[in-house]
Amino acid sequence: MTNRDLLLRTARFDKPERIPVRVSLSPTCWSHYPRERLFELLEAHSLLFPWFDRERWRGPRIPPWRRAGLPYLDSWGCEWVTPEDGITGAVTRHPLADWAALETFRPPNPELHDGWGRTDWAAREAGLRRAADAGALVQGSLRHGHSFLTLTYLCGYENALYAMADDDPRLHQVLDVIGRFNAYAVDRYVDSGVEWMGYPEDLGMQVGPMLSPEQFRTFIKPIYERLMAPARDAGCVVHMHSDGDIRDLLDDLLDCGVDVLNVQDLVNGVELLEQRVKGRVCIDVDIDRQRITQFGTPREIDLHIRNVVSRLGGRDGGLMLTHGIYPGAPLENLRAVLDALERYATYWS
Repeated sequence: MTNRDLLLRTARFDKPERIPVRVSLSPTCWSHYPRERLFELLEAHSLLFPWFDRERWRGPRIPPWRRAGLPYLDSWGCEWVTPEDGITGAVTRHPLADWAALETFRPPNPELHDGWGRTDWAAREAGLRRAADAGALVQGSLRHGHSFLTLTYLCGYENALYAMADDDPRLHQVLDVIGRFNAYAVDRYVDSGVEWMGYPEDLGMQVGPMLSPEQFRTFIKPIYERLMAPARDAGCVVHMHSDGDIRDLLDDLLDCGVDVLNVQDLVNGVELLEQRVKGRVCIDVDIDRQRITQFGTPREIDLHIRNVVSRLGGRDGGLMLTHGIYPGAPLENLRAVLDALERYATYWS
């Protein structure tokens, strides 16, 4: 079964041969762990890293907004600063921190920009055609933080929530601009024949969402519904990602038309996800990187991943596993995570 078939059959509850597993290695890891140990780790887990070849590897690619000490101005005019290479930092200058600036604000042209910077749609579409010709999954995605977070980047988090509380008409104006910018990208991807459309945006904090359920329903949910509708109508799998505690938003997110929900395990609760989400949509579980994998033992890590798989999976599919590797975890714990992900990928086979 190809990776494309594996993902599509899992998302559609169509009896995949195993659980799809995706592991991302943060570029920061290469400056925190011995390179040889990372090489050995990747080579020992070929199911997770089939692409890795140390002889051809040329180091991590770090986009300009993740480069330490170099402030970066994105397409919207937001200034980003990060203290460490490879980590997306924070916006330190909001172009609409003063609402009066809205009178002269000029949003980016979606034909030329993707939110981070200039883009070449012809080149992107050529890449999609190559993927299709190779039998790979044809995927598109909005940039991370496409709607609500872009609002906070533009005017600041507190200003955004105050504007929601006041139902400020200028807020609606900005949300409309953001929505139209993103709609162009969605339409362009759909017209190019994507099979899988991503909508990544963090809505949760450590405890609770970043905005109230009522604020989400009033201001953000309508945007999500409009952005997801073209992809759904075209038969695409709609993939939604959010870090953080989004328990209070789950039902509304699923109402938007999500097929695959990428959600963190411990902060939301494995048992809660089993009770409220399992079977309704495919769950793409983001395996803990705060507690057990950082401070637990290899056995505790194995038991945790087994628990996630046994509770949230099934023979029909509907479960994917995702894990992000960042500095801080002992190397023996990283190995335990990767061992368990490979071991339990066939749990339901």
